[in-house]
Amino acid sequence: MDKLMNNHWFIKIFSLLLAIMLYMSANIEKETKSGVITRNTVGQEDTETMTNVPVVVYYDEENLVVSGIPKYVNVTLQGPASIVKPTALQRNFEVYIDLTNLPLGTYTVPIKYKDISDKLKVNIHPSVAKVTIQEKVSKNFPVGVDLINKNKVPEGYLIEKPIVKPNAVTITGAKELIESISSVKARIDLDRATDTVTEESSVTVYDKRGNVLNVDVQPSVVEVTVPIKSPSKTVPLKINRTGSLRKGLSIVKIETIPNQVTIFGSKEKINSIEFIDGITIHLDEITEDKTLEVNVPLPAGVKSVDPSKIKIVIDVQKEESKTLKDVPIHVVGLGDQYTVDFVDLQEGAMDVQLYGAPNVLSDITKDDIQLYIDVSDLGVGEHEVKAELNGPQNIKWQLPKEKVKIKINER
Repeated sequence: MDKLMNNHWFIKIFSLLLAIMLYMSANIEKETKSGVITRNTVGQEDTETMTNVPVVVYYDEENLVVSGIPKYVNVTLQGPASIVKPTALQRNFEVYIDLTNLPLGTYTVPIKYKDISDKLKVNIHPSVAKVTIQEKVSKNFPVGVDLINKNKVPEGYLIEKPIVKPNAVTITGAKELIESISSVKARIDLDRATDTVTEESSVTVYDKRGNVLNVDVQPSVVEVTVPIKSPSKTVPLKINRTGSLRKGLSIVKIETIPNQVTIFGSKEKINSIEFIDGITIHLDEITEDKTLEVNVPLPAGVKSVDPSKIKIVIDVQKEESKTLKDVPIHVVGLGDQYTVDFVDLQEGAMDVQLYGAPNVLSDITKDDIQLYIDVSDLGVGEHEVKAELNGPQNIKWQLPKEKVKIKINER
């Protein structure tokens, strides 16, 4: 024996065998009656709890809707540290519920796992779930608009019908839930709005009691435009003329389309405006019938005008003449204590030569014109006074004399 102990090869082989025995002893595992795997070596057992582990659900997603599934669970692993630690870190396992073979209804089902070593004890909390399986239904619903703070829109501003794009959404959910839908709404805040509001709004689905329903809405966000018009007033257009038509032409009519426009602005600004001025036609540029398109001037303080452009239709014809015989001369501005005698005219009348388009001249009579003299600044005695004439638009006239002789007498 002493010889063996003194043999260095014996010592080496004995040490190797002892090391192998110690290693095997340290790693031998045995299973207890409770099923927990333990190691002979103290300190090699470990426990790890993972929170917020997602739950996968297997079911016919195309035709069914499932409710009652917890989104996350907690998973506790217990067993050899050499297995627990990598499993907890990598999380390459799956926690799931399998509903593939269950018909419509409500069930309490176990929450299972897979891809975890069978050497570990696994505890899932909660371990079961009460689930309801229902038929999936999709239906289109129109989107209404709730206008918030309508009463805070300034006085006089008009809120018009909202425009929703798209105006309908597709809602998917359990058949029973879809049938309970009462309204689908977008919300827009109009607090102190004085102009058209365009905003994106999320879509909310309500039941008959006003409860918000948890359903899938596509699209879930819509664009809402709420037209808001400021106070308005309809006013006519004044068309000014400059220059003269070419000799031999006369205007039949000048017509604006439309002949009125609507102005928008504060009440204080638009109330004082009676008509739109600033549109001028240059007659020397008109040689035939013509239609002009012009911008409507925006008066000071006016926010907008509708329409912003108008058409001016100008009709012209070859000029003709017409004579009205013995048109009476009216005396304007004569006091009751005076009388007037016409010195160089018999019966106070004269002929009037009119020029214009045939269509205009044909309908004109003596009653359509007023020939007059103004004596309001004259005293007793003889005077030469200029004769004036008022007549229809688009005609010209000529008198046999510009001035007439009169005598003012006291009664």
